[in-house]
Amino acid sequence: MTPLFSDTIAALSTPLGAGALAVVRLSGPAAVEITSGIFSKKNLANQPGHTLHYGALRDPATGEIVDEVVVALYRAPRSFTREDTVEISCHGSDYVVRQVLALLLRQGARLAEAGEFTKRAFLSGALDLAQAEAVADLIAADSALSHRVALNQLRGGFSQELRDLRGRLVAFAALLELELDFGEEDVEFADRTGLARLLADVRGVVAGLLRSFELGNVIKNGITAVIAGRPNAGKSTLLNALLREERAIVSAIPGTTRDFIEDEISIDGLRFRFVDTAGLRDNPADEVEAIGVRRTRQRVRQAALLLYLFDLTEMSPPEVLAEIQELTAGLALPVLAVGNKTDLATPAALAAFAAGFRAATAGPAAGMPLVLLAAGQNHGLPELQTALLAQVRGSVLENTASATIVTSVRHARALEVAAAHLAAVQAGLDTGRGTELLAADLRHALAALGEITGEISSEDLLTSIFTQFCIGK
Repeated sequence: MTPLFSDTIAALSTPLGAGALAVVRLSGPAAVEITSGIFSKKNLANQPGHTLHYGALRDPATGEIVDEVVVALYRAPRSFTREDTVEISCHGSDYVVRQVLALLLRQGARLAEAGEFTKRAFLSGALDLAQAEAVADLIAADSALSHRVALNQLRGGFSQELRDLRGRLVAFAALLELELDFGEEDVEFADRTGLARLLADVRGVVAGLLRSFELGNVIKNGITAVIAGRPNAGKSTLLNALLREERAIVSAIPGTTRDFIEDEISIDGLRFRFVDTAGLRDNPADEVEAIGVRRTRQRVRQAALLLYLFDLTEMSPPEVLAEIQELTAGLALPVLAVGNKTDLATPAALAAFAAGFRAATAGPAAGMPLVLLAAGQNHGLPELQTALLAQVRGSVLENTASATIVTSVRHARALEVAAAHLAAVQAGLDTGRGTELLAADLRHALAALGEITGEISSEDLLTSIFTQFCIGK
């Protein structure tokens, strides 16, 4: 097997900083030879792949032992990059890592560029481009859902769906191209009726993938939940309670929060980004607070979920509903009404409020969930978390087990381009457009789908993608 690359790259594949262990990785035709030149225990060139070897790394120039290590050998093509690969597990001292890398570079390796190991895996055919990008998503996954989606993409679920789409379209595209070759004879090789049925199927799949991007963006970046309400409703107290730390300043003085304070937590594998906002009131105390109120309203319009927090000892259910409706006018925004300060109300008053809220939301707002809690005493937080999950469970948690979810902006943009050209092909069929135009639009659609998996790619595209990886990946 002729190697794609003549040079051998090396890099630290574990995070920077002192630790118990560090892993230095090499990949390339001389990976085993370079390591063997500084490994004192045995001749690694004679060892089979997928084996571990304990020994010492020694500086050939001085004979000094740098560290005792375990070397893992992977022989081409049975490695991540499909090249000979070596992973050196050494002690995690910054000094030791620097010395190991220096030895490898002096023996002929070069320092890897960002994402170069994964780029080599892509160029060697071990991964397609969508799978390669999933490697970065898997490394960055910080919730069960983002991990699940990235792993599904890494295993090729998304890529296989795209290959199936392209395969079906390529067959028709070939027939259209054949018609162009026999243009003077006025023959049709591609059945227009069959093409119309195929287009309907493919456009439906592409549309579904595009719809999944909104969900994928939520999974990848978290659900933005804005906490809004009147001053002194307890918004900052609630944020601190959810995060279990003093993240926001809590004061009895109205208007303490002037700008956004936000942080993230994971609830049952789903990441929420909670945003504490300035209190809403008609007559702010000063211009700074007025700016904060305007920004709160803007932030609500960008949210995926609204937690409207109110002091249930000061507001009636109709007042709560009226303020929610005013704040969310024109928005299709899920709302969770959260009544705070239950510790200041009697059980009878709480029951009366809940009954009044059900009555007030019997019309257009039917089904709006209500949670009553005491944020300052951490009472009612489990119920709030359950209600939060219930708001998104149907659209998120239950739709990720087997469905393909698009999480990349690049993928979504390519799908949009493909969808536009497929629509143009359909319009051309409807109006009897010539074969040349149909074939051109179909080629553009195929190119857009091919860009996702890397079947059609440019050096600029690859550079843009892989430079976002860490050096050792």
